[in-house]
Amino acid sequence: MPSPVIQTALAHRSIRKFKPQAIAADTLRSVLSAGQAASSSSFMQIVSIIRVSDPAIRAQIRPICAAGGKGGQSYVETAPEFIVFCADTTRYAHFAPDAQLDWMEVLMIGAVDVGIFAQNVLLAAESIGLGGVFIGSIRNDLAQVGALLGCPQGVVPIVGLCLGYPDQNPMRRERLPLDAILSENRFQAASAADLQAYNDNVQAYYRTREGAAQTDWAQQIRNQFCREVRPDLLRYLQAQGFAKR
Repeated sequence: MPSPVIQTALAHRSIRKFKPQAIAADTLRSVLSAGQAASSSSFMQIVSIIRVSDPAIRAQIRPICAAGGKGGQSYVETAPEFIVFCADTTRYAHFAPDAQLDWMEVLMIGAVDVGIFAQNVLLAAESIGLGGVFIGSIRNDLAQVGALLGCPQGVVPIVGLCLGYPDQNPMRRERLPLDAILSENRFQAASAADLQAYNDNVQAYYRTREGAAQTDWAQQIRNQFCREVRPDLLRYLQAQGFAKR
């Protein structure tokens, strides 16, 4: 019998429609504290959180998250909570003004720690009946998001999270089979047969959910990577003091 934690993790679905019910302040602090308890590289605790409660700021972030000319992700505005997780090196200057924080490795530490922290938050939230969806599309224009959130040099927003009580029950999207991603001792690529079978399953999922028979995982990959991918991102990261060497 899987543990409650495993059951919660396996039941994960992204929630994009929320009830208007607010999340109690102590509940929010509890799930954020669960994030803070996550593993941290060398105990650097590089993560900072920005709770975006100002409707005017949310309204300006929403169109940044637009894709394909659409009006943005409405739940950025309407979710009871919108939280942005940042990599933050500003605290280190208090103890080590000569810290070399512009190495690529520092950004890697920040991105990894943010991911671990944020996933802990969502898992804790889901375990008590909340739901959420990560918003990576804040990176469509990080310079603007950073300006709206008042991020100084040394702080980079990495990902957002909409959080609230679910008002929908979406289908769960099947992941790649474990054997397609699991190797032992030496890397082994997924077989063409396994990838094609998975692609067919994704297409069937979208046909059931949306009647979109032509949408599959292969098309999603093409849409995501067969084009420039946020070409202004490196310039912004370097302006914030990251990834210069």
